[in-house]
Amino acid sequence: MTQSAHYFVAVPVNDFIQQWLEDWQIQLNKDSNVSYKNWTHPNDLHITLKFLGPVPEDKVENLTVKLDQISIKSFNLTIGQLETFGNPNKPRVLFAGVKKTQPLQHLFEKVEETCAQLGFQKESRGYRPHVTLAKKWSGGVLSDTTLMDIQSTFVETKEFYVNHFVVYRINPNKSPKYEVIKVLELT
Repeated sequence: MTQSAHYFVAVPVNDFIQQWLEDWQIQLNKDSNVSYKNWTHPNDLHITLKFLGPVPEDKVENLTVKLDQISIKSFNLTIGQLETFGNPNKPRVLFAGVKKTQPLQHLFEKVEETCAQLGFQKESRGYRPHVTLAKKWSGGVLSDTTLMDIQSTFVETKEFYVNHFVVYRINPNKSPKYEVIKVLELT
């Protein structure tokens, strides 16, 4: 039996935001204090709405049909401010924060609800939108002041217009590794 590919639902960032965040990655990667095993490919930058895990092809088709029925108006998002998940002295994930707005929260809830109707487990953690820049810390221990200094350099924010979201298939042995399966337009 072949193993099902893994999928997720997300808001991709536009080309302008992608280039801006790639510039952040280049600057951060040059910093001797910031050391990660995995830097997100610029074409893979996104805001996750729902990680689905392994999904059979027929269920993916049904899911895309149901997600396409979500009717939400397009909206703007503000992105920026460097943040981390995990131990601040060895942060496992480095990301650009995304301001959680009512329209984004509503889209997240509609995606969750649709996925739950198809048997996907609901997320138990609160929704914290972000764009992962790097993960899997591989450096030494950061002091609290070093992390604050790094974060204080990356405080700029930018706004972008969201008029669609997508279903991605994960291709772990490729780069970029996220393949758009279906584009779902907002109204």
